[in-house]
Amino acid sequence: MGDCGRGGSWSKALRGAEMEVRLLLRTALAVTLLASLSLAQQESHNECLSRNAKSCGECIQVGSRCAWCTMSNFTGVGESNSARCDYAENLKERRCDERHVESPRGEVRVLRNTPVSDQGTKLPPENITQLAPQHVRLTLRAGQPQKFNLTFKRAADYPVDLYYLMDLSYSMNDDLENVKKLGTELQQRMKEITSEFRIGFGSFVDKTVMPYISTTPKKMRKPCSTGPDEVCTEPFSYRNVLPLTNNGSQFNELVSQQKISGNLDSPEGGFDAMMQAAVCVNEIKWRNVTRLLVFSTDAGFHFAGDGKLGGIVLPNDGNCHLDPQGVYYTKSNYYDYPSVAHLIQKLSENNIQPIFAVTKDFYSVYQELSNLIPKSAVGELSNTSSNIIQLIIEAYKALSSEVILEHTKPPGGVAVSYTSHCKDGSVQTGDDGNKCSNIQIGDEVTFSIEVAATGCPNDGKETQIQLRSLGFNEKVLVSLRFVCECECHSTGIANSADCNHGNGTLECGACRCNEGRIGRLCECSTDEVNSEDIWASCKRDNSSAVVCSGRGDCVCGECVCNKRDNANELVSGPLCECDNFSCDRSSGVMCGGHGKCECGKCVCESNFTGNACDCPTSKKACQASNGQECNGRGQCVCGDCKCNDSKYQGATCEVCPTCPGACDEHKDCVQCKVFKKGPKAAVCEERCRTLNVVSMAQLKQPGELDSLMHCKAKDEDDCWFFFTFTLDKLGSPLVEVQEKRECPTEPNILAIIAGVVAGIVLIGLALLLIWKLLMTIHDRREFAKFEKEKANAKWDSGENPIYRSAVTTVVNPKYEGK
Repeated sequence: MGDCGRGGSWSKALRGAEMEVRLLLRTALAVTLLASLSLAQQESHNECLSRNAKSCGECIQVGSRCAWCTMSNFTGVGESNSARCDYAENLKERRCDERHVESPRGEVRVLRNTPVSDQGTKLPPENITQLAPQHVRLTLRAGQPQKFNLTFKRAADYPVDLYYLMDLSYSMNDDLENVKKLGTELQQRMKEITSEFRIGFGSFVDKTVMPYISTTPKKMRKPCSTGPDEVCTEPFSYRNVLPLTNNGSQFNELVSQQKISGNLDSPEGGFDAMMQAAVCVNEIKWRNVTRLLVFSTDAGFHFAGDGKLGGIVLPNDGNCHLDPQGVYYTKSNYYDYPSVAHLIQKLSENNIQPIFAVTKDFYSVYQELSNLIPKSAVGELSNTSSNIIQLIIEAYKALSSEVILEHTKPPGGVAVSYTSHCKDGSVQTGDDGNKCSNIQIGDEVTFSIEVAATGCPNDGKETQIQLRSLGFNEKVLVSLRFVCECECHSTGIANSADCNHGNGTLECGACRCNEGRIGRLCECSTDEVNSEDIWASCKRDNSSAVVCSGRGDCVCGECVCNKRDNANELVSGPLCECDNFSCDRSSGVMCGGHGKCECGKCVCESNFTGNACDCPTSKKACQASNGQECNGRGQCVCGDCKCNDSKYQGATCEVCPTCPGACDEHKDCVQCKVFKKGPKAAVCEERCRTLNVVSMAQLKQPGELDSLMHCKAKDEDDCWFFFTFTLDKLGSPLVEVQEKRECPTEPNILAIIAGVVAGIVLIGLALLLIWKLLMTIHDRREFAKFEKEKANAKWDSGENPIYRSAVTTVVNPKYEGK
């Protein structure tokens, strides 16, 4: 018996151990499935796998995180070389030795870095350094931007070349007198800024053809309408009067010999003159220093297209066309005026900063032009140009206090961006990232330059771009090297036996097939692509004429699916029959945002269903506050209540616009059950048996009832009665009734009559009192008036008007005076 007992306990222990093992196996299986699902989700967004890279060079161009496994026996390869291209961490997880993970990185190397010059150091102009470093080499891999810092420090005594270009049409006659002394005076003022200053002079009028000037012989000799002949000269387009010189007296002497000319229309040919002054570097004798071009006029300008009025249709070529003496522009009547963009380009290429000295009438026009030209200024010229020196000094200070970096055009696929760290501590990016303002002599600012490449620009050849600060002669050379291949590319074995008997090069652990060969091991020939046997494996069945579902190419018997412009949209499957972008949409979102698109169908999350995962499986949204589904008046379909009766509406069929109100519906039953009155009093038990009258405590029991409705109704006695109504969980009406009605009281007739009589008496007494008061006031006013007149009365001693004398004199009418 004891042995049997021990045997029973052993069997129980074994069964318990077996159950534990099964539980562990189930747990391990669940963890494995979850890990596989996580990996599948990660790979669905893995650009390294999605691009189907066949070599290490292709792989590293896909993305900055993509790496290549060079192990020849890489177990994660499967049937495709593209599986070697993955994130570095994924390759290591797939047991690719870290030493065989190829992922080249970019770098920054400074090749020349002369420190910026100190302010107090006196150096020759050619030795002044304002930009550092001077030469940088960047190694760029696609998607990996490289950054380096550039320092600018404004130096003192920086050389300046100033070329004064003046409009000599007749309206500028009085201005010419003030410019004749410009050379020496401006030179004296500029010595306060720099000891290396040179000045030159040029003039312009317009093209010498109709309709810009009159071509009659008389007008060609004397285009000015007034004034003596000796102050007017023949019209010309542009004349280089004095190349740049440090002799201010020579400037004054030559300018004093200049004469005014004339033309017909208001706009002038200033753009022709500016173009020649900018591109004729040797003739103007521009140095590689700060170059200022002062453009003085009191009129507008002609630009590209205006030349057609004079029959000139050839576009301006942007080249220098001065005569052998370097004085006159010889192609004025051959080439059209330059466009604004063309002129801006040439000014920038030659590092020239224009200063527009114009009159008030055209200030706004040249201000708009200046807004298009980096490092340019506009000043308002007085009518006689008397303020020209002050205008130039102020414009120069404004231009030199602003630092603007620019770069030459990089090869396609290379982008350059700037971030400025200015002296006030501000940081600017974007369009203003290459600028800093209010920079004084000795101030130092820093720019962060970021260079990024996509793909393999310039076919992988090293190239160079230049950075410079506008208005200064220094440049920073940036050499660009591109990582287009992995290091293992150089150690490849050409015509390797591992590549199907020499049909490819074994490099970086994979075969790069020779021309005409395809396949993982270069086992197929492109000549076989059209064979029926190879094509048959790329079709759904023998009757189908569509290869690879019409969304791919049949290569070596296998479908290579087409790539989409959107890298996140993938075509997959053995016959390219699947994709992750053609599933049904809800509200414009694929799979309603509640599922994944797999092989053209939505795989919904656990709590959603439907073709577009737009139907929640939960019926919570259909549950009314009384706990019923759709208030018992409908069914929950796709998360919404579908009411059985069309008269009911609302999210849970709770609204019935055409139904009588609950108060009106139940008032007769309330009246008959509680007050034993009303139209249903005789049939109350039959008609109102579903209505239950309860107490307020029962009515407000939590979690059992719907929302309460307070009702008020009037009976045949004109009494108001009140009740509170709701529905129980089964939909039966429950009411709580206020037992006491509010009835109107009968009027007290005697009180009303007494009140009316008392009111009339009181009103009469009030009127009598008011009348008595008014009469008293009137009498008192009259008596006061009488007393006043009595006091003011005056008596005189005149005859009594009623007195008659006792003697009467009678005249005898017969008496004649004898």
